[in-house]
Amino acid sequence: MDLASLIGLLGAIGMIVFAMVSGGGIAPFIDVPSILIVFGGTFFAVMYTCPLPTFLGSFGAMSKAFLPPVKAQDELITRMVELAGIARKDGMMALEGQEVPDKFWAKGMQMLVDGADEKKLTSQMQTEIGAMKTRHEAMQGVVGAWIDIAPAMGMIGTLVGLVLMLGNMADPKAIGPAMAVALLTTLYGAFIANVLFLPMRTVLENYTSAEIVYRGMVITGLQNIARGESPRNIQDELVANLAPAAQAKLEAAA
Repeated sequence: MDLASLIGLLGAIGMIVFAMVSGGGIAPFIDVPSILIVFGGTFFAVMYTCPLPTFLGSFGAMSKAFLPPVKAQDELITRMVELAGIARKDGMMALEGQEVPDKFWAKGMQMLVDGADEKKLTSQMQTEIGAMKTRHEAMQGVVGAWIDIAPAMGMIGTLVGLVLMLGNMADPKAIGPAMAVALLTTLYGAFIANVLFLPMRTVLENYTSAEIVYRGMVITGLQNIARGESPRNIQDELVANLAPAAQAKLEAAA
């Protein structure tokens, strides 16, 4: 669980709700026509931007903003150094069946066991990273569509409300509901874009960047094992990816 994302989202919503309650309650901010225009309209317009499997899959991807897979780089380095020592002492076949934290790493290690050379290993694993980036970008594109379309739907709702209001100026009772549509749709659109989905896209982009670095470290470690590099040299090369404090901690534990 990413507490920063969860607390940030709940805190932002909480501040908005508190301001509403302090100003007279939630009821004035709830308007069914406005909800249908912005939330419903945005939902279907976003669906229109991508294939249905991508649209449906995006909701699972969004959950990673709060439940990202935890992949510790220091643990990667420690395990990679252990595997390098095993391979150097007993040969590549000794890596068969060794436990590693994820499927990407396991696939690369199995390639070494099966006799793949460094070039083939690098090419195939880089292809997998490229495919991962494409998948992530597709999901982030759906999140971006929510950010772009929600304010536009809010503007459409504002225009609808103004048209209704101007068309019923003779009926004072109709002016209030029409004005509510005009104003609340803008509020809803801004809320969806800036509170829900804009921070989420940033978190998902950061997650993708971290995953690319992690997988790059896996490739580097396996390349070095394929060359027969010493565990110490492998550790020194991989440690360069860590922050200075993490480097000092890992080197002290070595």
